[in-house]
Amino acid sequence: MKKTILITNDDGFESEGLKVLVEVLKPLARVIVVAPSSEKSACSHSLTLSHPLRFIKLDEDFYKLDDGTPSDCIYLALNVYFKDTKPDLVISGINKGSNMGEDITYSGTVGGAMEGVLQGVPSIAISQVCKDSCKDMSHHGYVLAGEFIAKFVKKVFEQGFPLEERKLVNINIPPLKPNECKGVKVTKAGYRLYGNDSHKHINPRGIEYYWLGTHPLAWEKKGDGICDLEAVEKGYISITPVKLDLTSYKDIDRLKEWI
Repeated sequence: MKKTILITNDDGFESEGLKVLVEVLKPLARVIVVAPSSEKSACSHSLTLSHPLRFIKLDEDFYKLDDGTPSDCIYLALNVYFKDTKPDLVISGINKGSNMGEDITYSGTVGGAMEGVLQGVPSIAISQVCKDSCKDMSHHGYVLAGEFIAKFVKKVFEQGFPLEERKLVNINIPPLKPNECKGVKVTKAGYRLYGNDSHKHINPRGIEYYWLGTHPLAWEKKGDGICDLEAVEKGYISITPVKLDLTSYKDIDRLKEWI
């Protein structure tokens, strides 16, 4: 029986990364896309509770969810289009930009994959790290990502998903051509260093408003083992197993004593 893959993203239904993902996976499975109608970057694992949502069919097996988040897309798609049987895989991406370190907690891309594993479907988030700026990312900028995810999914279908329930795979692709990539590293999430990049403006009516900017990929090495940020910086594809249980188990006894 032919496999089925449910795809979403947080860059919106028109993104180049999404187009590449669909293109490389169609030879392997039936691909159903449910993507946000507009960019939903940094929306994390949020669901929309304040207003109704509407599917808009754009093509066969291709829908946009009007003003929905990636998590909305997966949640509703599984409820509406997969009532009798679940898809074999959920993939969220290919994101324009990185999702490494603590950025995982902000990421709408990872949020879509989180919703997949919560609903009992093996899930993958995949992101394309940009060299300088992501503004001019074209179809050609996703070649390595496309080639790798196709191989990864083929292996999943042949050998099974490598993680247990409620755990997802987070993949970050370095900004390199396929022949420049040094290989693959299984990594931990890195320790990101953050600043505050907010820009104050005044509109024509004299009202103050702010735009939030972006931060450079600054990071610090912590503990043993290679992290996602280090792997990508050195020219490797980073694959990080991510669990949804955020409990700090080593601190339970300490907190009990403190209480």
